Amino acid sequence: MRKTLTMIALSLSAAGLAAPAHAQLTGTLQKIKDSGAITVGHRESSVPFSYLDAQQKPIGYAMDLCAKVVDAVKSELKMPNLKVNYQAVTSQNRIPLMQNGTIDLECGSTTNSVARQQQVGFSVAYFITSVRMGVRKDSGIKDIGDLDGRPVVTTTGTTSDQLIKQNEKGKTIDVKNIYGKDHADSFLMVESGRAAAFVMDDILLAGLIASSKNPSAFAIVGPSLRDEPYAVMVRKDDAPFKAIVDKTLVGLMKSGEAEKLYNKWFTQPIPPRNVNLNFPMSPALKAAFENPTDKGVE
Repeated sequence: MRKTLTMIALSLSAAGLAAPAHAQLTGTLQKIKDSGAITVGHRESSVPFSYLDAQQKPIGYAMDLCAKVVDAVKSELKMPNLKVNYQAVTSQNRIPLMQNGTIDLECGSTTNSVARQQQVGFSVAYFITSVRMGVRKDSGIKDIGDLDGRPVVTTTGTTSDQLIKQNEKGKTIDVKNIYGKDHADSFLMVESGRAAAFVMDDILLAGLIASSKNPSAFAIVGPSLRDEPYAVMVRKDDAPFKAIVDKTLVGLMKSGEAEKLYNKWFTQPIPPRNVNLNFPMSPALKAAFENPTDKGVE
């Protein structure tokens, strides 16, 4: 009997049907192994998450976190020399580039929303932001109601502009919506007076203001239109790859390493101009680190 079982096992193995010692690679992991490279999607002006330094190299809090993910992928695939490619993405093209396989993970300032989950997957949240308004101090704008009849900018492909109308005061006002191609372009419209306000995540506004020529000329005002979780974007229904991303991020949160990286980018001078955002970790983010979740905002 033992001889017969052994012969069956050898036959199955020869036919490629025997269970492998390790689970069969699929999805993104298989793509990375076959190509010998992993492509990281990054932003160019999402300070301090993912942006370009003086040498045009992508850096930031999200990039540091994703570098740890890349190390975990190298370990999982036993490919220490895995090539790492970088691909700039925008709010408008980040989801299509994930869906068509151009990028393997996106490390920027992307909100995990229920609507987006129909198209892509998300890791546990690594940041919690509040959507507010960036304005020139001399504009006189303090609240949503002050936007009536004025041009308001947000970045193409973001979730921010719809939130104005959802706000109670926003329902009674008429604003002229205009769109920037990226966050830097949107902020420039406020800086130059073409827009009265830039509706965007408060931390991104803080980064843009701190990096501007005259930071004291701007302010972040108004109520929080919504709290939103930022997460690493991956392909939809790719559980093995998402598991590696989540395990890596949760490990950083539990070990305290994620908080150290947060302080590096949010409470200390950062390149290229050595500005300090002075943005301490919020209670909401501390809670997210203590109880990591990939739940999307409605």
